[in-house]
Amino acid sequence: MPLTLPPGEGPPSFPDLLTTAGYRAMAAALRLGAFAALAGGPLSGPDLAAALGTDPRGTGLLADALVAFGYLEHAEDGYANTAMTTKWLSGNGYSQVDRFWSTVLFESWDGLEESVRTGRPALDFYRWLAERPETLARFQGMLSGMADTIVPEAVEVVPVGGRLLDLGGGHGKYAIGLCAAHPGLRATVVDLPDALAVGGRAVADAGLTDRITLREGDYDEIDLGAGYDTALLFNVVHGRTAEANRALLARVAAAVRPGGAVVLLEQDEHSTDPASDVFARVFSLNLFHGQGGQVYAAEEVRTWLAGAGFPDTTTHPLRSAPGQSLIIGRKSP
Repeated sequence: MPLTLPPGEGPPSFPDLLTTAGYRAMAAALRLGAFAALAGGPLSGPDLAAALGTDPRGTGLLADALVAFGYLEHAEDGYANTAMTTKWLSGNGYSQVDRFWSTVLFESWDGLEESVRTGRPALDFYRWLAERPETLARFQGMLSGMADTIVPEAVEVVPVGGRLLDLGGGHGKYAIGLCAAHPGLRATVVDLPDALAVGGRAVADAGLTDRITLREGDYDEIDLGAGYDTALLFNVVHGRTAEANRALLARVAAAVRPGGAVVLLEQDEHSTDPASDVFARVFSLNLFHGQGGQVYAAEEVRTWLAGAGFPDTTTHPLRSAPGQSLIIGRKSP
């Protein structure tokens, strides 16, 4: 919960120390199942410890810290979730997002100083994920859930013809949504096996196995084919260096027909919403540390597109996902 302290003359890092400790305590409570245990009503400290199978003294100290940060409150019968905790953290919705990000921040950032010192990622993010199946599943679930939110608006905006190439859309949601909206459309989705395993189930459930082809492989290396009307690069370029993005867009341009389009989904570098703006900075640092990428300025992305043969660009800020935009580049006829 946001911790508001009165202005003071103490160290400027002190509020951040407390906020960080609060987020870490919240993550511990999520992992232990404390908020879910309290979903049925208040519990005393000993009863909460018994429900969790944890040490009573440690459980009481954790619960008291969570009260101080606004995640729990003291009720007549013990500890209880606050209204906001009940809404966001006691079930399997947003709590999975916090489970993911708390693991990233408190485990994968251990070598952040080395990344900044050398200019090279000290962590291989996807290898790190593969070693943590639960975290990988949450990551894929986040991407899939985000796609569910964005798909209706993407259907309104993305130009399509008869053939669609989706690079990195392994969950299949964008190809499914666009094919459902355009009965004559056929799509090819290229991604790594773990991601396509999720997409394969979704495509089958949608009854679109005859129109959506899933190709396992590295889209930097395999033959992408040619003659596509539209190519999607959703949440792709921010995980790569500028040099790698220019090379990939050149490959995409060769796969898209004259007059066709490429569509990128990216985080906005600057947002009028303060929370979205701060998140973009944190996300950018995380991308640099784990993949060598960052959140790029829209102008830089447009320069890459023009250099690859997509000189006509438009940017569509998303209503469904504030702080993110679709950037559409048209290939010269």
